Amino acid sequence: MSEQHDPTDLKTAHALADAARVAIAPYFRTALDVDNKLATGFDPVTAADRASEQAMRTVLAELAPSDGILGEEFGSSNGKGDRRWVLDPIDGTRAFIAGLPTWTVLIALEVAGRPRLGLIDQPYIGERFAGWPGGASFSRAGEIRDLRASRCDRLDRAIMASTDPNLFAGAELAAFEAVRARARLCRFGFDAYAYAMLASGGIDLVVESGLQIYDVQALIPLVTGAGGVISNWTGGDPSRGGQVVAAATPALLEQALEHLAAAAV
Repeated sequence: MSEQHDPTDLKTAHALADAARVAIAPYFRTALDVDNKLATGFDPVTAADRASEQAMRTVLAELAPSDGILGEEFGSSNGKGDRRWVLDPIDGTRAFIAGLPTWTVLIALEVAGRPRLGLIDQPYIGERFAGWPGGASFSRAGEIRDLRASRCDRLDRAIMASTDPNLFAGAELAAFEAVRARARLCRFGFDAYAYAMLASGGIDLVVESGLQIYDVQALIPLVTGAGGVISNWTGGDPSRGGQVVAAATPALLEQALEHLAAAAV
């Protein structure tokens, strides 16, 4: 915790996560209807997604009424200053509708266009991960501890993860496979939970593409607060989404980027 963070903002983020937990609980592992946002392909949304975001917006109306909001389900609302909360009410809706406990709620506070505070919450198993400049923490059932990414600095020793190999095609797929082939182990299917595990020291590298702003904003303060690094595939700012790579150490990131750069956009 080498830098100060506003305890009020962190308290607000926890209040948002608490509200989302309550809103989502009646829906998980039930026979709920699933809507598709796309005319072709599959991008699911459920009543749980909408209830989660609405619950968080209600909390913000009380605790931070001057702040802007960007949410996946209900879009953008302008604030009076340069602060904006970025909400993904259920990241990993596919996992949610399959009954898998790897979906999460993502909450970020953006200040002057930069993510300042990030929180990843897994309501069903009760795990919560928060990050800010200079620090990151894990909490569950009264346990609170600091988080630290691993010190893995070699790709051939790295445990890597990605949500789905179908995120990639063409040159992107070739670049991803070049990294995967050199890593020690690769696991799929965890959405934002993989970044929480990177901050916790389990996973060393995450490679993804096609992320939206609300998919990535909460990840950045958590990964960096735990001592990891995160960028796009050119090594630049990942905060607008797109191609994203997170690593436990700068050396590991550099090795991954050597292969990903060929398909960077």
